[in-house]
Amino acid sequence: MVVIVTGANGQLGQAIQSIADQYPSIDFVFCSSSELDITSSVSCEAAFTKYKPDFCINTAAYTAVDKAETDVEKARLVNVIGAKNLAESCKQNNTVLLHISTDFVFDGIVATSGSKGYRETDAPNPQGVYGQTKLEGEQAIQAILEKYFIIRTSWVYSQFGANFMKTMLRLAQEKDSISVVNDQIGTPTNAVDLAECLLKIINTQILTPNTQHLFGIYNFSNEGQCSWYEFAVEIFKQYQLSVNVNPIPSSAYPTPAKRPAYSVLDKSKIKTVFEITISNWQKHIKK
Repeated sequence: MVVIVTGANGQLGQAIQSIADQYPSIDFVFCSSSELDITSSVSCEAAFTKYKPDFCINTAAYTAVDKAETDVEKARLVNVIGAKNLAESCKQNNTVLLHISTDFVFDGIVATSGSKGYRETDAPNPQGVYGQTKLEGEQAIQAILEKYFIIRTSWVYSQFGANFMKTMLRLAQEKDSISVVNDQIGTPTNAVDLAECLLKIINTQILTPNTQHLFGIYNFSNEGQCSWYEFAVEIFKQYQLSVNVNPIPSSAYPTPAKRPAYSVLDKSKIKTVFEITISNWQKHIKK
């Protein structure tokens, strides 16, 4: 069973590589952007012709949220055209696509969501270029493919790549006091937990025939919720670092892109359909 992974040098790509040897029945092909450029239909076609994948996990994305506000063309090229190119190659090769999306497709208004957070059926309303391009990427996939899983996630961190946790650990070595926003609420997601979720979905597809009815959009993050301030405090607590963390409002730390004030995701669907047990966000900080 061949699984091709795009964006192999990114955070999630590296997380998948870190657990790949736990899945001996899967022949993984990890492709960096130089090996498989999703913005090029020719590159996609060549890779799919060469490897003939049964599954494609697309971890490649333009994720520079603030930079996207001015670098609109590049964000759309990767997040929309790239998704479209992969969907077309998947369709031509009868490949199942697993595509990573984001909580930024929602506007972050608490009143529109249920007590457990945003559901897959809630209406998207992105507030910036990044969220808009990720939503358009989802729509491109849905227009082309029937065999797809779109996984919306949030606040991804790990020992790989650049992320909030690694930034906090670096700042702890440089400063005695830092300020972190406390009015944006969401859920941290350990990239390795997300990687394991994706491979559980693939294993279900391999082992269970006639699963066409399972295709669609799913939410995945760790359980619970917190502010960025609370996330930082918990990181320092678990790593036994003495840092004074000051809670500040988002207005005190203006950014080019507007962040959702509330982006907790309801995971009921993915837990039920794929019988996935999800750990609380605090539990896996040091995983």
